[in-house]
Amino acid sequence: MYTVSTEASFDSAHFLKNYDGKCANLHGHRWRVLVEVKAEKLGDDSMVIDFTDLKRDLKEIADFHDHCLIIEKDSLKDETLACLKAENFRIVEVPFRPTAECFAKYFCELMRAKGHNISKVSVYETPNNCATYED
Repeated sequence: MYTVSTEASFDSAHFLKNYDGKCANLHGHRWRVLVEVKAEKLGDDSMVIDFTDLKRDLKEIADFHDHCLIIEKDSLKDETLACLKAENFRIVEVPFRPTAECFAKYFCELMRAKGHNISKVSVYETPNNCATYED
């Protein structure tokens, strides 16, 4: 079995609504996303995948999430959201709780939608804390 991986990172803020702990407060992370592709055999070009394509697509996803506030849909009052947008803050709404675990699955799905045979995605929200999704 062959395995190749690449990573990208981005900085963004989030919070966990109705969480009983510090993460209920708005805070930021330097998120690190590591994607892995596996293959039983190499292609005609003697590669699992061209790193250029894999890196480009992951960077595009990371860049989209960079320097924004990531919120779970309907986690803020309409008035609060309107005020943030009026101040030109960039808000990215996601349909899930913005945890490292949910982000790992989300990034896996985004990379698969770009045509990559992703086997595993790990998301670090700190250098020591990581969540992995694989199926």
